[in-house]
Amino acid sequence: MLFSSQLPLKNLIEFCRVLRHNLGAGLSIVKVFRQQADRGSMQIRPIAGRIGEELEKGESLESALKQERQHFPGMFVSLAVVGEQSGSLPEVLTELEKYFLVQQKLGREFRRQIAWPVFQFVVAGLVIPAMILLLSLFNSKFDPLGFGLTGVSGAITFMLFFYGTPVVLIIAYKIFTRSLSAAAAAQRVLLRLWAIGPCLQAIALMRFCLALRLTMETAMPVKRALRLSLAATGNAAFEAEAGTVEEAIRDGEDLSLALSRTGVFPEEFLGILTNAEEGGRLVEVMANQADYYQDEATRRMSILSQVTAWSVYILIACVIIFLIFRLYSSYIGVINSLT
Repeated sequence: MLFSSQLPLKNLIEFCRVLRHNLGAGLSIVKVFRQQADRGSMQIRPIAGRIGEELEKGESLESALKQERQHFPGMFVSLAVVGEQSGSLPEVLTELEKYFLVQQKLGREFRRQIAWPVFQFVVAGLVIPAMILLLSLFNSKFDPLGFGLTGVSGAITFMLFFYGTPVVLIIAYKIFTRSLSAAAAAQRVLLRLWAIGPCLQAIALMRFCLALRLTMETAMPVKRALRLSLAATGNAAFEAEAGTVEEAIRDGEDLSLALSRTGVFPEEFLGILTNAEEGGRLVEVMANQADYYQDEATRRMSILSQVTAWSVYILIACVIIFLIFRLYSSYIGVINSLT
């Protein structure tokens, strides 16, 4: 992943598959991680080795994973802890493998749909530098944009600005969201955006429902189950509300009411949760909701892909229109200077 030390999805899927098979076959967890340290993929080996060493010292899987959390999604760490404490780690790894396969499919579909618009954006950014370089070959001092960009240095400057601006914005976002509070504020804004918000919400709710189902099947205290489930969403806007939810549960409020205090769960979901609580069917309903939001995430990701593609088209059109006006202004300026 860009600017991330997390394991690629391909490695995570294979890691979950190997772990669940070996644990299901009766191998000890220490032996399984030691095995992966020797035979796993090159990305997995050092991580598995360090986790294995911690387990051999008598540390819990939770403690060992938290030391390596930069390499794993929050959902993996949260649910692996659930599996360890409930004694159902192979079953949890099966669910994680299924989830990561879905995430991989969504990512591939998204990249497929935006590949052509991105290619056009890249090519569009080469037109002006090529024109600047072509003019320099004829020793022309004509400044096509009117920004003083001429020759090789002008072409390089334009390319650095054109391609560097998106990279700088991504880096700035990463730096700004390093703390949970800042990341939560940014995610809350994104959740309100058209096309982006519904997609992020569906993904977060799919993860939450899956995690809550697994935690509710154990004897884990409700407050801890909710904290882990909120962390499993991978969305800081949800995770930051763990304290609010725990306080509401401590005051004796129902689960649906406690979650409503956060302001990040949709009313439709809260209504379903209320009915599930009243009917004593929380685990079953969460399983159904996880499937529902998986379908919703797929549908909304498709919409987001189309919106992203059209946004790139519009951006290219705006750049072209702007450049046409700049070229026209520069040309008129040259004509006027000669008359």
